[in-house]
Amino acid sequence: MAHDIVILGVFVADASFRADRMPRMGETILGHGFALGPGGKGSNQSVAAAMAGGDVGFVTKLGADTFAEMALATWENAGVTPLATRHPDSFTGAAFIYIDAASGDNAIIISPGVAATISAADVEARAAAIGAAKVFVTQLEQPQEAAMRALALARGGGAATILNPAPAAAIPDEMLALCDYATPNETEAAELTGIAVTDAASAREAAAALLERGVGKAVIVTLGEQGCLWFDGVRALHVPAMNAGPVVETTGAGDAFNGAFAVALAEGMAPEPALRFANAAAAISVTRAGTAPSMPSRAEIEALLARG
Repeated sequence: MAHDIVILGVFVADASFRADRMPRMGETILGHGFALGPGGKGSNQSVAAAMAGGDVGFVTKLGADTFAEMALATWENAGVTPLATRHPDSFTGAAFIYIDAASGDNAIIISPGVAATISAADVEARAAAIGAAKVFVTQLEQPQEAAMRALALARGGGAATILNPAPAAAIPDEMLALCDYATPNETEAAELTGIAVTDAASAREAAAALLERGVGKAVIVTLGEQGCLWFDGVRALHVPAMNAGPVVETTGAGDAFNGAFAVALAEGMAPEPALRFANAAAAISVTRAGTAPSMPSRAEIEALLARG
């Protein structure tokens, strides 16, 4: 079965701890809250895209355990089609998330489990779905070899290809050349280019460097509360962030943006409305706790956009 959007990535169960600060080595401190829920960048982006109205298939690997059941239930509730294999000899991924009680900012440790073994051969097994997609999205939580093969298959099928280069890592130019769009945040853009990104002007400089390295159509640098910056080599477009209410947690904002942006591309939106659509999804997501559970519906996104 063909899907408009196919996403390759990782599912992890997020164990979130809220506290005033991180403990020092050997220290135990008391926290203010705990939550266990679904996460992983690829899974979060799949949920975000489906909630935003997209027809989404998600390629990954799961264990045969409780966290795998959490993944399948999450995708079913959001309307994501799982293109996943089960592996009882390993485990489904998990993540530790520290959330600063005052600011909502986060620090994360990920153990991807069996998803760390996603290979080019696993991707080849889903070649028909990847090749038939309108939009393909991947990140860097699974091995780069698998991501590169999937990007090549998607490009060969005529899909718009999106690389969300997270978590930050070195990426060969050959991989960037398979991407129509790259969507780094400030930290990732700086890691990839050596340019400190603090505002729209420096984001444009970093975006230009990534285009020179091979990104095909545009680089979109997400800037948190400053919105996002689109640069395609000719046009620079700074789209301000939107305010949907008080910030509770920023953990899933980038995933909300990428999932919604994929939907906008699949629907043929022009750059500015596509970025506003993605910004709206991200703005709503940060008003809620959790990652996948924070992803807004299409109706919520459209309601925020209607407010202007």
